[in-house]
Amino acid sequence: MDIVVYILAGAAVGFAVGVTGVGGGSLMTPLLLLFGFPPHVAIGTDLLYASITKSGGVFVHKRQGTIRWNIVFTLFAGSLPASLATIYVLHTYFQDSESYGHVLTSMLGVMLILTSIVLLFRKKIIAESHDHEATGFLAHLQRHSPRYTWVMGIALGIMVTLSSVGAGAFGAAILLLLYPRMPSIHVVGTDLAHAVPLTLVAGTGHLLLGNVDFYLLGSLLIGSLPAIYIGTKVATRLPEKFLQPMLASMLLLLGVKYAFF
Repeated sequence: MDIVVYILAGAAVGFAVGVTGVGGGSLMTPLLLLFGFPPHVAIGTDLLYASITKSGGVFVHKRQGTIRWNIVFTLFAGSLPASLATIYVLHTYFQDSESYGHVLTSMLGVMLILTSIVLLFRKKIIAESHDHEATGFLAHLQRHSPRYTWVMGIALGIMVTLSSVGAGAFGAAILLLLYPRMPSIHVVGTDLAHAVPLTLVAGTGHLLLGNVDFYLLGSLLIGSLPAIYIGTKVATRLPEKFLQPMLASMLLLLGVKYAFF
């Protein structure tokens, strides 16, 4: 019966991703923890799950020409080495996967809180990003966007590897603030083109550490792939003003739980 439960869980998360656009890691990893999977298995499996489920979107955006590859490669320059370095630290400085479980859950909590804040203040972030008269620190960030893109790539590489969360909504929010003139569809495409290789590299690192459950991964994919498609089709008929704040509140509560308790 476990496989049925995992397929249904994959379908539920896939449908939610299709409807809300929120990254699967924000939903899937907490769900797997609630199922009783240890943090290293939940995060390692979810990283490979994310790389597979998001890969189709990259091909679509590539055909549409909505990926800013110069920004993607700048992010890569920071995130991929940071991800590999994080895997190296987990392998070298911890005795086994159980010994760094608390690090993973704490980082997961922090990233869920950040993701919930991004969702709650999404409209304000978009408004700020389109303000071409930005002042203060925001103006400084935008003037030196390539440098800070690389720095944020490093941060994302570490955070995504430790939590499986952050390559989606949080990454998009960073791009919105750093590149205010970039069309929203290019933000989505660029963020996705960065997220897939990053989650693949991080997931492969966890695979080498023995943190991936392939039985679970296959079950989740069976349920989620068709559900994501269905979710995107019905998304326009559902009230976004209600769904996203509700989801953000749930992620905030989960984030507080994992970060502080």
